[in-house]
Amino acid sequence: MNTSMTIRMDSDIKLASQELFRSLGVDMTTAINIFLRQALIHGGFPFEIKQPRYNAETEAALQEARDIMSGRKQVKSYASAEEAFEEMDAEC
Repeated sequence: MNTSMTIRMDSDIKLASQELFRSLGVDMTTAINIFLRQALIHGGFPFEIKQPRYNAETEAALQEARDIMSGRKQVKSYASAEEAFEEMDAEC
């Protein structure tokens, strides 16, 4: 007996997942069924779930990288590595 289920997810996650599963030769329904069957076999999530913990300096670096990637922060560019090293030396 089959049943249906409705789930909510970000549209970009849905599209990326559909593309991934399509490349593996399955549709979203099949992929979700595989996940659920594996969860039943494992008696929980079929993979490890954990939240990475970083020190304050690493967290700040990750946030800076996110800000640069999103365009919220601009970065200076250099014509050459030598120019960048000269500026770093001048800062010390």
